[in-house]
Amino acid sequence: MDVGTTGVKLVAVAPDGRVLARSEHGYPLSMPRPGWAEQDPADWWAAAEQALEEVGGLNLLGVGLSGQMHGLVVLDANGAVVRPAILWNDQRTEAECVEIEERIGLERLIRLTGNRALTGFTAPKLLWLRAHEPEAYDRVAHVLLPKDYVRLRLTGEHAIDVADASGTLLFDVAARAWSREVVEALEVPSDWLPPALESPEVSGRTADGVPVAAGAGDQAAAALGVGVDRPGPVSVVLGTSGVVFAALPDYAADPRARVHVFCHAVPGTWEAMGVMLSAAGSLQWVADVLGAEPAVLAGEASGWEPGAEGLLFAPYLAGERTPHADPNARGAFVGLSLRHDRGALARAVLEGVAFGLRDSLELLRELGVAPALARASGGGARSELWLEIVASVLGLPIERTEVEEGSAFGAALLGGVAAGVFPSTTAAVEACVRVRDTVEPNPAWVAAYEDGYARYRELYPTLKPLEPGG
Repeated sequence: MDVGTTGVKLVAVAPDGRVLARSEHGYPLSMPRPGWAEQDPADWWAAAEQALEEVGGLNLLGVGLSGQMHGLVVLDANGAVVRPAILWNDQRTEAECVEIEERIGLERLIRLTGNRALTGFTAPKLLWLRAHEPEAYDRVAHVLLPKDYVRLRLTGEHAIDVADASGTLLFDVAARAWSREVVEALEVPSDWLPPALESPEVSGRTADGVPVAAGAGDQAAAALGVGVDRPGPVSVVLGTSGVVFAALPDYAADPRARVHVFCHAVPGTWEAMGVMLSAAGSLQWVADVLGAEPAVLAGEASGWEPGAEGLLFAPYLAGERTPHADPNARGAFVGLSLRHDRGALARAVLEGVAFGLRDSLELLRELGVAPALARASGGGARSELWLEIVASVLGLPIERTEVEEGSAFGAALLGGVAAGVFPSTTAAVEACVRVRDTVEPNPAWVAAYEDGYARYRELYPTLKPLEPGG
């Protein structure tokens, strides 16, 4: 089960990897102020209950959980939700990020956690709550992430996995444990934090006695779901956000923390990933503005040659993480002419997201990642054109696996390990993950996209002085 930003997705998977059932139930996103993003945890649980009811006739052996990362869920001593959850794409905590880096020191923070303070992470949200909603903060007794609230309702247990905990900024990623130094420096009570388990470990049981795996944040689970359980292929996710994810054999943080380094869902391994905040979300935005379906726009985009006659798109619609770590970054179309129609706008969006993914890949390469291919997941991976653009921009063939629900499928594999169906995550991947097809880079496009990427890299420094308050 994947507790995502737009809804809960559930897949029931047989031990040979066949998908026996699927269920999906959505819920709303609240944006009460510009740059804010919140949800009611009760909506997650209601959707999860509906999804579980729909597969109730199956003999469930184990359950795995994944979900949107970083979201702050605060409960009181009685287990009641104190306020709506503050989500990963919420940008209200810029001042708290500055406070954290000043209080701890940027170099020390990176050494302790593998990451710098970013607005999406959990710890800055706690500091914001303490400063701006002290009455709510005073009621807090437990801190959870989104999928872990669903776990609590499902099993009655407080727990988190090391992969998801890595994105809180309260976790010692190298040691795979809560960071005593950071927790004390930020004056966060340690008893608010749940036990941190390895992803395949049993975290509790349902009322029917079914073991529930600790699970993983959505990106680690998605990587498992496409077979990125060890160094080799990179995972490319074209979801609401865009991700380039690599498994690492050892802990290796970027000294400047331009990419995230977290624990992987495979015990004893780590991950590095670059994250752009608006990938398929950019295509959905332009589709909403133009009153068209994303698939229709992608079809119209195919009528334009690479580069769309000089049109560029900066995909910073909700600020950005990799490589700029700037919550005030904004999107832009640059190079518009009278010839450009909505197909050209769509082509520029598809290409702009691909260039953003290239930014992440280049940073991973600086950490020693040298992939020969990528594995794709997320809604955007259904578009042949988009994958051909991404493959041509990254210079990598992109494989698609038989099952599209990367995060939920990866969570199911963890559930299988927790239930003893598989002896390890590697065995689960080998038994269940199969490649469906491959999209190769288009040789006729590569040169155009090398030129386009060079121009794209000039966009952010050129536009930064025009940011709100810049």
